[in-house]
Amino acid sequence: MHVIVTVCFCVVTSAQMCLLTTVLDVQRAQGWRAQDPLKNRDWDIYSFHVNSTVTSRYATTIITSRVANRIDQSQEIEFHVKIPKMAFISKFKMTIEGQTYDGVVKQKEEAQQQYTQAVSRGQSAGIVSSVGRTLEEFKTSVTVAALSKVTFELTYEELLKRRLGKYELLIHARPMQPVADFKIDVYINERPGINFLEIKGGLSTKELAKAITKTHASSEAWVHFYPSKEQQSQCDSCGEQGLNGDLVIVYDVHRNTSMGELKESKGYFVHHFAPSDLPRIPKNVVFIIDRSGSMHGRKMEQTREALLKILVDLAEDDHFGLITFDYSVSTWKKELLPANQQNLEAAKSFARHIHDRGATDINAAVLEGTAMLNRNPREGSASLLILLTDGDPTTGETNLEKIHKNVKEAIGKKFPLYCLGFGMDVNFEFLEKMALENSGVGRRIYEDSDAALQLQGFYEEVATPLLTDVQMVYVGGANLTQTNFSQYYNGSEIVVSGQITDNNIETFTAEVIATSVRSLLLSYLHKFICQITPYSPVPCFACSFDFEIYKEVYRRHSTYCDY
Repeated sequence: MHVIVTVCFCVVTSAQMCLLTTVLDVQRAQGWRAQDPLKNRDWDIYSFHVNSTVTSRYATTIITSRVANRIDQSQEIEFHVKIPKMAFISKFKMTIEGQTYDGVVKQKEEAQQQYTQAVSRGQSAGIVSSVGRTLEEFKTSVTVAALSKVTFELTYEELLKRRLGKYELLIHARPMQPVADFKIDVYINERPGINFLEIKGGLSTKELAKAITKTHASSEAWVHFYPSKEQQSQCDSCGEQGLNGDLVIVYDVHRNTSMGELKESKGYFVHHFAPSDLPRIPKNVVFIIDRSGSMHGRKMEQTREALLKILVDLAEDDHFGLITFDYSVSTWKKELLPANQQNLEAAKSFARHIHDRGATDINAAVLEGTAMLNRNPREGSASLLILLTDGDPTTGETNLEKIHKNVKEAIGKKFPLYCLGFGMDVNFEFLEKMALENSGVGRRIYEDSDAALQLQGFYEEVATPLLTDVQMVYVGGANLTQTNFSQYYNGSEIVVSGQITDNNIETFTAEVIATSVRSLLLSYLHKFICQITPYSPVPCFACSFDFEIYKEVYRRHSTYCDY
């Protein structure tokens, strides 16, 4: 049997979804047959191992699946896994009859072209595609000779993002049949110390919980999940086809200094900055709500429900405004108002009577929200715009590039714009670009029963600003990732990486300059001492680690598409 394997995938950036293509050119033996892998029992996954190692919030996960063709003729065998959306596939290989075939990294356009050509020639092919909120699906297949075996090995890497005070490592398991030798092993090593460790997800409930062992030391943790074949059919989404669900490891680290962690190795550094001992900054927030005809029904109901709950969560020293739009723009009040009881009750009454109608003028709505914030500057506060829409602009200015230009000029880097795209039909690329150009992020809201909770969850992430105008300054640093951030929110984290000029740690200094509550200017300086003006010097945390193997992926993931 002759097999040519080419694995093509793009470099992940903040502006595009990663596409991965596997092209298999197989000279199929006589008697070859294709099977539905979900129904097939003529091949046996006799071993399925997932090994994940997390060091300094950086995870490397290896999935190894060993499959045997149990019949006396060749057949097509599929490898089918799901990985986190923000993961970067760094390696894929197959071993057949003692011969290993390695993948080749290629750019997005070339990968797509090779995939199209493979399909047109009738070759086996696979592609990564989005399969929900948190996962992408990788599938490929290969013809295996009679009574032979194949080993698939996929390696993916990701920088874990801190949200609401915690990191989450998600591992999805769906081998498509019960497996005699099934193992998930997770090792976490965090030099500052592990503050807490929890395990959740569908694979941690009911009978499967008995298959989990957890060990937690000061700076290390081990999680093992070894379910028997019988246990693999005993979860809510499991059945005859075995496991189908997520194992989620949730944790956070101790934070010993306001400066955070600064780590260096072999001329490179990475800086994790997540102060938590700061007072919150009052917000000026404008909610811009699409009420066009496409928001009819459940979307509008869920939007009203979420908005009512978000209004309740506003602090008394916050100021807020409400804008609705279709073919025209309407404001609840022309000015921002304080979030006192009287104003909140009036705003909730307004929110209850938002009804869908008409076309979609996104340009006019965002410009009105920007003008409202500009008319109401408040010293010592943090301003932000939150846009919720489910469609393309269909009236007013409809040229997408012109809208981007108008919004960017109006905001002028003064505050962030967060764009929430409702449903799968929304032009999310347009919204995401508009958000990224204005120091914000895009987030897709899935049209499910919990859409209101998704909206509330996003708001919670930006509800408590602690710093504004954050500047990360590195004297003696080069090739830096993003260093300026309009706002820093409680429970999140800023990550910057780069190169130390001339590999000279003695001349390298890191300084964080930011504005805190009441416009107090804070300066965090690292050169073995952190100076927090006007407070006393405190010791910094610094350590060495092997950064060489991760430096490129740190750079790719330092700016996220999704917040």
